[in-house]
Amino acid sequence: MTKTAVVILAGTEGHANLGYLVNALETAKEFAETDGDELELIFDGAGTQWIPELEDPDSDQHERYQAVKDDASACDFCSGAFGVDDAVNDSGVVRLDDHDGHSSIRSLVDDGYEVITF
Repeated sequence: MTKTAVVILAGTEGHANLGYLVNALETAKEFAETDGDELELIFDGAGTQWIPELEDPDSDQHERYQAVKDDASACDFCSGAFGVDDAVNDSGVVRLDDHDGHSSIRSLVDDGYEVITF
């Protein structure tokens, strides 16, 4: 049994960032599918830009995203800063604002989560 937070920081531009996203979603999916594991999937910084794309059923990564969406959240401040407020609201993904409007990585560490960033 593990407690893991997968944090997606990579934005939507470039092939490398797509690779980070795919690896993050696959990693999150593996934890989500393992009985007894606890998963937090956080879209933070430029990573919040992925949410509108992943919500699109025509996206190549839509199915991977759907497999872990119930465990997903997004930084409240960054959703606004990167212009995806409406898309995040429409997605139903929980918005985190526990540290000055941002998600709190420290609270995850304090709760015993291993944090993996992509």
